[in-house]
Amino acid sequence: MTPDTSLPTDCGIEVIDLKSDPEFLERRLHARDPAAQLEGLQRLARAFVERPETVLQELVDSAVSLCGADSAGISVERPEKSENDYYHWIATAGEYAGFLNAVLPHEPSACAICLERGRPQLFRVSQRFFDLMGIQAATVTDGILLPWQVDGQQGTVWLMAHGREMAFDGEDLKLMEVLAEFAAMGIRQRRQQKLLLDKASAAAAAAMADELAHKINNPLQSLTNILYLAAEGHNGEGARAVGRQALSDLQRLSALVKQLLELPVGTMKSWR
Repeated sequence: MTPDTSLPTDCGIEVIDLKSDPEFLERRLHARDPAAQLEGLQRLARAFVERPETVLQELVDSAVSLCGADSAGISVERPEKSENDYYHWIATAGEYAGFLNAVLPHEPSACAICLERGRPQLFRVSQRFFDLMGIQAATVTDGILLPWQVDGQQGTVWLMAHGREMAFDGEDLKLMEVLAEFAAMGIRQRRQQKLLLDKASAAAAAAMADELAHKINNPLQSLTNILYLAAEGHNGEGARAVGRQALSDLQRLSALVKQLLELPVGTMKSWR
């Protein structure tokens, strides 16, 4: 195998274009159970409908069980990324389950190479990489990395073995290509859910603003009437009572305005 020349030779990561690697293409490692694969994909499909919040975790759990992997996960480029905080692991399973929500740099990174090439990659990670990162983790002796992209967002889906030098073959690749599509759909679904929740929150805030606006109208109207009477010289002996009433109404109005000011920016437009 020819090591990847776009990575520093001493970074501890090796990435090889999987479909052009003759050694990988010749691998015949597993006897597949079509019924088990179908059941796994059906679980994913049900999760999309019944438990959408669990889809990504269900996906990596299925990758571990169906491919016999030691670890699996999904990474995504962070929306506000920097060179040191670039990839976010949003789902993990197996031995690497404890690395959920880990954040990795842009370089050196097998993910960066995979996304740059836009094709499945074979990768290995030695102890050298973890020493550079200052973390403790099992080395990757055999791994498959696939890109996914949806709605301008991208990332990878990965399988890892932590001791076997040849753990995956072409059948695993085919299954992972399906799972990568599921990952993209799962990311899209999660983003759509967030948009809906944001809209629902905005609608709730707008309803609150509308309710407060009606509440404000009562003391404001009362205060306006009182001040009108005072301006017309109708206070007479009841001037003190009038002043107290005006002060009470002003305090009510001030409290309600304060609540309005604490609503999210842009909410006021919905009821003006």
